[in-house]
Order: sequence, then structure tokens, then C-alpha cells
Amino acid sequence: MWLPVVKYFPKDQHLVCVDMPGHEGTSRTGAEDYSIQGQVDRIHQFVQSIGLDKRPFHLVGTSMGGNVAGVYAACYPGYLCSATLICPAGLVYPTDNEFVSRLRELEKNPEEAIPLIPCTHQDMEAMLRLICHSPLNLPRQLMRGLLDNRLPNNPFYKEVFMEIIGEKSRSSLQDKMHLITMPLQVIWGKEDQVLDVSGAAVLQAALPNCQVAILDQCGHSVALERPRKAANLIVDFLSAQVNSEDTKKLS
Repeated sequence: MWLPVVKYFPKDQHLVCVDMPGHEGTSRTGAEDYSIQGQVDRIHQFVQSIGLDKRPFHLVGTSMGGNVAGVYAACYPGYLCSATLICPAGLVYPTDNEFVSRLRELEKNPEEAIPLIPCTHQDMEAMLRLICHSPLNLPRQLMRGLLDNRLPNNPFYKEVFMEIIGEKSRSSLQDKMHLITMPLQVIWGKEDQVLDVSGAAVLQAALPNCQVAILDQCGHSVALERPRKAANLIVDFLSAQVNSEDTKKLS
């Protein structure tokens, strides 16, 4: 997810990229709490275990990870200097879209197919069209490899997905955003078909000092479609925070 973005950060930047609990190479057990709050608390355990809690750091999250990052900022404000949320989940979006309508149907009928959990080559193509505004045009062999890698984990992915769209987690960022006190940056693809860009206005209304960047001709997967732009926006935001702190020290 983050590799396309990471290469555009300055080489002297200390970066830690975390696979969300239960994703990719991390462990997954039925005993884990995969609600947003459960994931927030587990991320905090990770922060403490590797010593990131020695001084405030900047946290970035996208989609579900954006929800987690936002709730982390609300729950553990003393550990962060600032945060960036990219197309975050967990809000009540003023504008509905087809994907959100599908989620409502999914709640009524859990056996419905989930657009973000592909089971066939056609499903994979449909998912990429959903998350990206510009076609990725991946080679068929690579698509097959991606699908083969995901298929054994689909039951787990569905379990986590149903957890985060359930009543306990679906609006967790909305419920806690008023507790965010540190500088906040919001980045959103204008053509996002998964989580409507109107969510940016929700955060800006609640947190007037947050900085919002809307990317034209970009969908939900900002890290894939606009990695250089995303990295530049984050670096510029961090530089502005450092300059602001330096100005305060001089005044």
C-alpha cells in the first residue's frame, strides 16, 4: 500500500510502515478484537513496543487506516505531533454513493458479495475500477497472482470488514473527531467512489484548523494513483508544522 508513496519521501525521514493487524504478514486469530477501537489500542501497543512513544510523531492512515489514525489521534493525543487522514472511513458522509448503498444491503444480507473482497478475475477488475479513477491496466498474470494471494484469506477479510461496518465501528471517527487537538491534514480524491469526498467537509467543519487537500482526477486509492503528490503534501504539511514551532520559540 505505502511503497509507492515511501520512495518520494526524503531519504533522511524516519518512516515506519505498519500492516494493519491481521493484514498481509501479521498474525490473525479469532480471538482478536478487529473493531476500530481494538485496532487503535493494538497500534498503541506497537508504538510502545518499538519505542515510538519517546517523543511525539506524525501518524498517517488511509481508508480504514485513516479511521484508525483519526481515532488514535483522539484517544492518544499526547503521543502525536500531527496526523494525516487520507480518504478516511468512520464518518457520516453528507453525500451517499452506490458503494454505501451496497453496504446497507450487506447489513441486511451478509451473504451478499463485498466489492472490496474479490473472488474472481472479474471481481478483481471491478474492485480496481472502484478504488481507482484512472485504470491501472495491470498484466493479467499479475492480477491472477494478486487474486491467488488473497483468496485463502477472504473469509478473514470478510470478518474484519463486517466488524468495521458494524454499529460499533462504522462512525467511530465521527464520534471522536471533536477530541482531536493536534494539527490535522486531510487528503481526499475528488472522484472517490468508496468514501465520498464530502467527508472532508465534515472534518473541516468540526476541526476548522485542519488543512484539506482535494485531488482532482483521483479516486479512493490515493497512494496508488497519486503517490508523489501525497508524499509532497505530507512533507509540506510537516515542514509547516516545524516552521510554526520554530516561530513560536523565537517569539
